[in-house]
Amino acid sequence: MARGAEGRITRGTTGTNRLRRVDRWVARLPALRRTPHPLVVDLGFGGSAATPLELHRRLAAVNPRVEVVGVEIDPGRVRIASASAVPGVSFRVGGFEVPTERRPTIIRAFNVLRQYDEHEVPDAWRRMTSRLTEDGTLVEGTCDEIGRVCSWVALGPAGPRTLTISLRLSGLELPSIVAERLPKALIHRNVPGERVHELMLALDRAWRTNAPLGVYSPAQRWIATARTLAAAGWPVRDGVARWRLGELTLDWDAVAPARL
Repeated sequence: MARGAEGRITRGTTGTNRLRRVDRWVARLPALRRTPHPLVVDLGFGGSAATPLELHRRLAAVNPRVEVVGVEIDPGRVRIASASAVPGVSFRVGGFEVPTERRPTIIRAFNVLRQYDEHEVPDAWRRMTSRLTEDGTLVEGTCDEIGRVCSWVALGPAGPRTLTISLRLSGLELPSIVAERLPKALIHRNVPGERVHELMLALDRAWRTNAPLGVYSPAQRWIATARTLAAAGWPVRDGVARWRLGELTLDWDAVAPARL
């Protein structure tokens, strides 16, 4: 581990196309589109250059002047990844301090804090968000090994804003499968008395209630599920264009732990 780098070396597992769902969500952030030369950090990219390279390709389709920096606390991983550097993508050693000259518009930290203890989350969040631009976003979350079950928290410099769930709808039995892939701040809170537990129950109820719409498509069933949650008072964001992708975004306050 490099001197001054904040954090510790984690497993570093990664995979091609694993983070496509969160990349798709990041690509629609307004700050990415309006910033002339946005800096995006892929923090904890793992054992290969795959995820930073994919992130750059997807975001460059929205803003060709985007720059992606892959940050890893393991110098060996940085050496390996640097051999795959291309214009617009570079790699450096670091951790939660985010060692970039410019402030990032976006920091994506995926499958990193999952390997930490829950009590370590707030400090890591504060350290990363302190490096953002004024309108920047930290996207911190986790997913399964092939990227079909994902969730993430979006944070600004002032703290958490939203929770997003993104699922592959084909063959989905129950949306609460995401419980095992919740961000570290929530994964241990899926117990009675916690708001995220109530969300998991409400999601499953709505999914079952709208089962007849599955004859048209899983997307139509999910859209109806989102509408059912909204009608029940859950602060559901966005609309059909995002819902049909298997996404559901809610205000953070609706799921925030009683204490974190």
